[in-house]
Amino acid sequence: MCVPIIPSKRRPSPQDPAVDAVPVGLRIGAAFSWRILIVVAALAVVVALVVLLQDIVVPFLIALLLCALLAPMSAFLQRHRWPKWLAVLSSLVVVVLVIGTLALVVTAQIRYELPSLEHRLHKTVLSLQALLDSEPFGITVKDVNHWVSTGSSYLQSHASSIASGFQEAGSGAVHVLEGLFIVVFTTIFVLIDGRRIWEWVVRIFPRRARPRLHAAGDAGWHTLTSFIRVQLVVAVTDALGVVIGALVLQVPLAIPIGVIVFLGAFVPVVGAIVAGSVAVIIALVFNGWVAALFMLGVVVVVQQLESHVLHPFLTGSAVKVHPLGVVLGVTAGTTIAGVVGAFFAVPFIATVNAMVTAAAAWRPDGEQTVTDASATEPSDGSAPDGADHGGVQS
Repeated sequence: MCVPIIPSKRRPSPQDPAVDAVPVGLRIGAAFSWRILIVVAALAVVVALVVLLQDIVVPFLIALLLCALLAPMSAFLQRHRWPKWLAVLSSLVVVVLVIGTLALVVTAQIRYELPSLEHRLHKTVLSLQALLDSEPFGITVKDVNHWVSTGSSYLQSHASSIASGFQEAGSGAVHVLEGLFIVVFTTIFVLIDGRRIWEWVVRIFPRRARPRLHAAGDAGWHTLTSFIRVQLVVAVTDALGVVIGALVLQVPLAIPIGVIVFLGAFVPVVGAIVAGSVAVIIALVFNGWVAALFMLGVVVVVQQLESHVLHPFLTGSAVKVHPLGVVLGVTAGTTIAGVVGAFFAVPFIATVNAMVTAAAAWRPDGEQTVTDASATEPSDGSAPDGADHGGVQS
């Protein structure tokens, strides 16, 4: 006869009196604290590696943004039965033609307006000299000549340091060429073989985590492509508005001003302010304070259009990041890495936010919790070959 064995209840082990003396809330806080410190230390190591390898990391990130911009074009051509290599090559040629056309137009306008600029600048210098010579400034030509001679003496005495600065500038130009090389080749290989590259990255992680990583990668890539396309529309709108205002006010260098505004619009908040101030300064120097005030009005109207119309209707639907997060992210990026950090702050925050949201919503049975739909739906330009796989695609 089998006698059933009833498991006996284990008696709880006696606790250390010192542990009992610590409040439960303090023990929980301590457990969270040391884990947070480990995470912060790991992030600090990652940031240190990024700073150490910035000559590779920055061109690589620029190439990713360029791929996010070109992927929809390449996918469109491939859907119309273009070979992949020809679609990728055509996309790159379009970018090169656009950049070359802008450079040609800017150079032509500067050469065309150079005599007029010299004349206007001479008149501005004379007006400024007369203003400084009057009360309450009382700065005479003799004082200005003295300052010029002092500056010349300073430059002569520090010629060695200036020469070393030029040498550093030369080495910086070499780094720029190296970065351009990395950007071009990374863009080509990601557009051609982005699917296999992402799958290789996913295979580094444990097998159980791979489906979740695929879902996170697809959401992040979709958010990044949406952000780049929306930001391109915003930048073109800002540039056209400022260029039209400059042409109406007859401010010189209207096309170069538009190019500066276009590039500055890719840095949210800060870039628009800096680019607009450049337009106002040029109007002040060459057209006087009245034209500068009108130019300032144009810049303010354009910025209001961007803030209250374009970003709420376009950026809000593509990138689910609160405006406070954008401002703090740009500030933090500027503090950590200057202009480069400000440029990459918002796309980085938006992409990471989408990836974390999609990873948290993923379920093994394919069902997802109710989250932001835009963070999980596939991108139109994420897979040029029409494949419906997850992850970063080309």
